[in-house]
Amino acid sequence: MGQNVEFSNGDETASGYLSVPESGSGPGLIVIQEWWGLVDHIRDVCDRFAVEGFVALAPDLYHGESTTEPDEAGKLMMALNLDQAVADMSGAIAYLQQHEATTSESLGVTGFCMGGGLALVLAAERPAAFSICVPWYGLIPWEHAQPDWSNVQAKVRGNFAEKDGFFGPDKAKALEVDLKAAGVDADIEIFPGVDHAFFNDTRPEVHDPEQSARAWARTISALHTELG
Repeated sequence: MGQNVEFSNGDETASGYLSVPESGSGPGLIVIQEWWGLVDHIRDVCDRFAVEGFVALAPDLYHGESTTEPDEAGKLMMALNLDQAVADMSGAIAYLQQHEATTSESLGVTGFCMGGGLALVLAAERPAAFSICVPWYGLIPWEHAQPDWSNVQAKVRGNFAEKDGFFGPDKAKALEVDLKAAGVDADIEIFPGVDHAFFNDTRPEVHDPEQSARAWARTISALHTELG
């Protein structure tokens, strides 16, 4: 269903994974990777979004690197050049907006773990591009990368985990308060009894099928409401 694609990030060529619905067209959605990299799970998630009618593009923010080891993933995440990542994601925005399969200029953005945080960063950095942002247990570990929430024009519909050791319910609700205080239409749901990364079905130690299905249905409904 999907394919690897290349696009300009301004000065160079970036790459990513694009999945298009069988119908051949649909609203555009940027999908941002976890700290593992652009791995098969994220490609599969793009394919699932395509089944739901979205043209889904996941930019490769690690430029070909990926890992299955948490220590290495942490190093890759903390070594990420945020300016470069924003350039790569901005290139993905332009590519998706101009793609013949994309039916509207306004896009959605979603992401998981590190990618959830970057989805929020991108919604603040490129506010005019998005009408909805769906972070999944998103965290922003880079102190210098805290967004100006007043820039965000997209609605924010977050999926977070009750037992998240990285970004727990208190932090998730504090994020919701900060977003609302900045004038953002924000609704963050805390899914009970689940851990960080509960949606990742390649990690059976944390995956929760029931809550994943609930969060997925919530996400798809929100995306269709805002994007068509």
